[in-house]
Amino acid sequence: MSHLIETPAPARPKRPFFLRRGPMETIATVLIGLGFLMLFQPFLLVLYTYSLVTLLAGTVMFIIVSKFPE
Repeated sequence: MSHLIETPAPARPKRPFFLRRGPMETIATVLIGLGFLMLFQPFLLVLYTYSLVTLLAGTVMFIIVSKFPE
């Protein structure tokens, strides 16, 4: 009879946007792509200069965010 009793699932804590993995992985991936595009554009030296910083920021962000819970 005890298998018929339904126990409620534990409530998942509501996390703010910046602590959820899905949206933050998307932002990190966009940063990596933006850094890649900045690296290969031939027109503006400023974009080329900051491309490595953008790539590294996106990569580090992706590594950190991939450890967040769903």
